[in-house]
Amino acid sequence: MIVVTEVSKGYGARTLFDNVSAKFSPGNRYGLTGPNGSGKSTFMKILSGEYEPSNRGIINRPRRVGVLKQDQFAYDNERIVDTVVMGNDVLWKAFKERDALCELSEHTTEQIDRLVQLEQIIADENGYTAEFEASEILRGIGIEDSKHENLMSTLATDFKFRVLLAQALFAGPQALLLDEPTNHLDLDSIHWLEEFLHDYEGVLIVISHDRHFLNAVCTHIADIDYDTIIIYPGNYDDMVSQKIQARETIEQDNKDKAKKIAQLQEFVARFAAGQRSSQVQSRRKEMARLAPQELKRSNIQRPFIRFEQEKAMGRDIIHIQGMNKAFDDKVVLKNFNLDVKRGDRIAIIGSNGVGKTTLLRLLLGEIKPDAGTIKWGDNASWSYYPQDYHDDIKPGGSALDWLMQFSEKGDIQFVRGLLGRMLFSGDESLKRTEALSGGEAARLLMAKMMMVKNPILVFDEPTNHLDLEAVSALAEGLSEFPGTVLLVSHDRDLISDVATRVLSFTDKGIVDFPGTYEEYLERHQFKTRAKQTAAKK
Repeated sequence: MIVVTEVSKGYGARTLFDNVSAKFSPGNRYGLTGPNGSGKSTFMKILSGEYEPSNRGIINRPRRVGVLKQDQFAYDNERIVDTVVMGNDVLWKAFKERDALCELSEHTTEQIDRLVQLEQIIADENGYTAEFEASEILRGIGIEDSKHENLMSTLATDFKFRVLLAQALFAGPQALLLDEPTNHLDLDSIHWLEEFLHDYEGVLIVISHDRHFLNAVCTHIADIDYDTIIIYPGNYDDMVSQKIQARETIEQDNKDKAKKIAQLQEFVARFAAGQRSSQVQSRRKEMARLAPQELKRSNIQRPFIRFEQEKAMGRDIIHIQGMNKAFDDKVVLKNFNLDVKRGDRIAIIGSNGVGKTTLLRLLLGEIKPDAGTIKWGDNASWSYYPQDYHDDIKPGGSALDWLMQFSEKGDIQFVRGLLGRMLFSGDESLKRTEALSGGEAARLLMAKMMMVKNPILVFDEPTNHLDLEAVSALAEGLSEFPGTVLLVSHDRDLISDVATRVLSFTDKGIVDFPGTYEEYLERHQFKTRAKQTAAKK
């Protein structure tokens, strides 16, 4: 169990959460939610002990807490099995210190005593079976024995994540803290993670912008809002429903109170100077008792995302014929053909590393095909949202300055209004580009796409830095866009809301499915069940 008692955290004059007390119980799976900047990652780091509260609040945590590391490339020069063992920090430090002492040609008495102490620490931490236990976990997450001695750099991104999850689980943690575990995972890996977490028996606290994931995994939601953290039973959709209902109840109660107070005020005004002073006093006391409950301002904010096109294109958008692309011995595309029509909203899905981003870069002319042709329709123009925004948003100016450079008319009031719709209100539009959070940079890029009004929108993993409200707003904006959309994403709700066509990279080639994501899944699951039935026969 993790118990939080009267914990507060703020920066300067800004309060993230104040005087929070909460219990997180074993066997429950908590989603930690709130908009970008609400303090989710900060609270998670307080739970792990990496940050201290602003006050003297108390955190009681189990001895063994597993924390998912965020940098998937930090261990590239380490063996895979060693990366897992590093999940027990005490054991790993003892190993390193012992090995350093053993390399010395001569030892002092103090060094010999220290070696004895280190061997005892290693024994206490089950160090002599550590590699065996780490290998068992690696097998469980789908990494065969022959790869355990390899360097982390040899793994694809999604399998690096699995190793980091194994690292967090290695010491048998009684609590598991996961901050955005679905980032950079493909749909199959997310499904694997959901099943994995369902079997975890300790305290799970997870931050995610993936609503489908939260609904599938969580038994409770710990929501940061109103300067505190409120725990709701159920999944994310249950929390939203309860939160709306609770606020509507208070608002209706306040309306009823205001109506009653108005009646009492009328009585007091009529008879305050008359002979009914006792009744007037009684009415005044009743008015004081009926004072409306103060409603704190919710920190949930939703951007207003609407994409328009200045001028519609013709019916034919892209024609690809016989396209090949390979990198060394890895074939990404072979004799690939594709026709994109006006109004298509195509979701491009598949495992990490199969070529989804490569396909977008080929279409946009950033790289050349080895063979074949790509023909765009007449007067084609597009807006592109890349995975990494740093090449587009350079440091050295404000968000307003950056967006103004794309305004043909130079209308600063229009640009400020657009920034306001994307939650850069007031002085927030003057925030320096180098200081933007991932979510702010994502919204700024989308503001540019909204302003230039191109008829083709191309997105490569747009949800990686967006909070749940922004993802929902993006889905609404794309579903209402009259132009053409190419969307690489692992967010199932976004794909479901937007896609009218699915381009799926599979082990047997690229499947071009003319229908929604749900229809694609139904067809895919039908084929899977048919294969399983045939195999049993």
